[in-house]
This record gives sequence, structure tokens and C-alpha cells, in this order.
Amino acid sequence: MAENIGAIKRILLIIIGSLSLGLGIIGIFLPVLPTTPFLLLALACYLRSNKKLYNFILTNKYMGPYVKDYVSGNGIPLRMKKRAIVILWITIGFSSVFIVKDILVRIILVAIACMVSFYIWTRKSPEDIPRGK
Repeated sequence: MAENIGAIKRILLIIIGSLSLGLGIIGIFLPVLPTTPFLLLALACYLRSNKKLYNFILTNKYMGPYVKDYVSGNGIPLRMKKRAIVILWITIGFSSVFIVKDILVRIILVAIACMVSFYIWTRKSPEDIPRGK
């Protein structure tokens, strides 16, 4: 019975990880969808269920750079922080001005952009970490 629960847990983690991976890949091309959080969620799921998939993301030339520094404890490079925040505000701004008509939805979008910007900006950067001599 316990073996069945473990197998079911692994399968569910692989499914959730794969869905997150798919959303992360879409986020590479669609700036309104965040890439790194989905890739980190996929990594967390794969770490507990399938090491080959975990290593696949870390070593992939397209996805690896989004998560390597964060996973290794080096944080998010300053250049990536700036780029992510600028793209976030361009897409939220465009949506708020040209697409969304409801004022409440506009306020929610701006609030989300503020929170995500704060979160991204407050993560440590490799530039913040003192290097050994």
C-alpha cells in the first residue's frame, strides 16, 4: 500500500512538474507569462520525483540560464532582474491601457506588477555575493 502511495506521489509530481515546465517554456516566448517561477516549480517537483528531468532542465541551454544561479544560491543576475521588471511593466501597462476596461482589474494588475517587481528586486544577485580571493 505504501509503495502505491509513493508511486502515485511520483506520478503526480511529474505531471505537475511537466505542466509547470510547459508554462515556463511558453513564458520564454510570451513576456506576460513568468518563466523562472514555473521552471523553479518544475525543478522542485522533479527533484522529488525524477532526477533525469531535474538535470535536463538545469543542463538545457535555453532553460538552464533562467534557474542555475537561483538554484545554486547565487540569486538572480542584476541584468535579468532589470529585464524581467521592464518586460513585466510594459506588458502590464499595455494590458491596463489598451485591453482591460474594468478599473478594478486594472488596479489588480498594477498591484500584482508591484508585488512581483518587489519580489524580483529583493532577491539577491550574484553581484551582491562577495567572491573569495
